[in-house]
Amino acid sequence: MADKPIRVLLVDDHQVVRRGLRTFLEVQDDIEVVGEASDGAEGVARAEELRPDVVLMDVKMPGTDGIEALKRLRELANPARVLIVTSFTEQRTVVPALRAGASGYVYKDIDPDALAGAIRSVHAGHVLLQPEVAGALLAQEDSHGGTGRGSTLTEREREVLGLIADGRSNREIARGLVLSEKTVKTHVSNILMKLDLADRTQAALWAVRHGLTN
Repeated sequence: MADKPIRVLLVDDHQVVRRGLRTFLEVQDDIEVVGEASDGAEGVARAEELRPDVVLMDVKMPGTDGIEALKRLRELANPARVLIVTSFTEQRTVVPALRAGASGYVYKDIDPDALAGAIRSVHAGHVLLQPEVAGALLAQEDSHGGTGRGSTLTEREREVLGLIADGRSNREIARGLVLSEKTVKTHVSNILMKLDLADRTQAALWAVRHGLTN
């Protein structure tokens, strides 16, 4: 168990959902609910005020929705990792959320213990997707082709990509491969450019699909 609990902010327009999440999470020794918000705009403001470690965010909310809130948090360089917890399963919802910077995407029918595990996982730096979600994102990749783009990667870039898929940070990758963080950042940028991917989440899924995980 970590010395400090994982500080969590709940963002959902349904009070009963927030209450249920709080009730369960408050019995977890290593998780602390530090605040709540009822829409995306309030969620961004509370995230800036409270600086939580993890934000549990719904997608569809009145006013500012979860995807717009994610974009604003990224623009503000807020360090909180966002775990989408929603009942919406359509690919047209999943993909924009991940592209906007979500660290994970799970459905509201997830087992409570699995949700706690998901919070710990994204807090540790991993990308967390339920199988159906990963399938939606990979289906979009297939629809756009690009399965042969991996041949343009150097051997070192393939190593870095495999470690990204394992949820390693740039610092951890640098330490493991005995490189500088600056060099690792350059490799990551090259990987995203060569594979025509938007972020590390898409890179991780690409690596899983093409067997580059360790």
